[in-house]
Amino acid sequence: MSETVIKVEDLTRRFGDFVAVDHINFEVNEGEVVGYLGPNGSGKTTTIRMLLGLLEPSEGKATVLGFDAFRQSEEVRTRAGYMSQKFAIYDDLTVQENLTFYGGVYGITDKTRIARTLELVSLNGHESTLTRSLSAGWRQRLALAIALVHEPKLLFLDEPTSGVDPTARRAFWDLIYELAEKGVTILVTTHYMDEAEYCERVGIMRDGRLLAMDTPSNLKRDIIPGDVWEVYTEPLEAGLEVLPELEGVLRVGLAGDHLRTITERGMKQDILLKALKAKNVKVRDILVGEPTLEDVFISLAR
Repeated sequence: MSETVIKVEDLTRRFGDFVAVDHINFEVNEGEVVGYLGPNGSGKTTTIRMLLGLLEPSEGKATVLGFDAFRQSEEVRTRAGYMSQKFAIYDDLTVQENLTFYGGVYGITDKTRIARTLELVSLNGHESTLTRSLSAGWRQRLALAIALVHEPKLLFLDEPTSGVDPTARRAFWDLIYELAEKGVTILVTTHYMDEAEYCERVGIMRDGRLLAMDTPSNLKRDIIPGDVWEVYTEPLEAGLEVLPELEGVLRVGLAGDHLRTITERGMKQDILLKALKAKNVKVRDILVGEPTLEDVFISLAR
């Protein structure tokens, strides 16, 4: 049975009258990649800062790697890696100099360890590059290297792919799973719904509350209230006006060139088509849709 690496019990943080994190409970097991999904301001970063002992909880408690997250925060921080939203990298230092400097903070002076870390994030060959000349994706890799240089068994990644292009994001997730295969436990926050699909389990945050935590497939099965359809009407506005009024239709939203529609379970395609045509809506096509975590989030938020 996997060891519990993070255990959170009724963890709460208030700033005056504002409740940033509201009595959340969850566990993360050894070797898991767990996503913490939610919009900006939902409490994700505040949670991580409490788990690292950087913020004292107002209520509740958390253990990380067997230590009390606040009372034994030094023990936690020496054994965990943290890549923050706004990672501090010195632009006037080279890649190697940045990593050597931060390695020194952890007492790492072994040049072999530095070289191995650079190779792990595919920065070997860029050791002498000034950091200011790196693209956002490469700066991100350097920030990850800094979080990994002391070879932690637990890694906190806070919005690690914010502001980088889709190709760099995909490459970064490949790196995350390489680390997981080596036994590193990872808690990663994101507001990208598609990124959360990569995680083994996903916790969904909103307004400081943890609304649900499960595998992406279980969340889609248990939270989305019905069947998903991609409805193409001409014009879209006509379908958008009529669809919400139809019996059995639970939710309608714009999705590019079509309408993403959720109906009660068991709705037949021909019934939906006939109902639209009866309202004089021209239908180009109706296709079965795939549930997404965005559907889950919208369902929970309502």
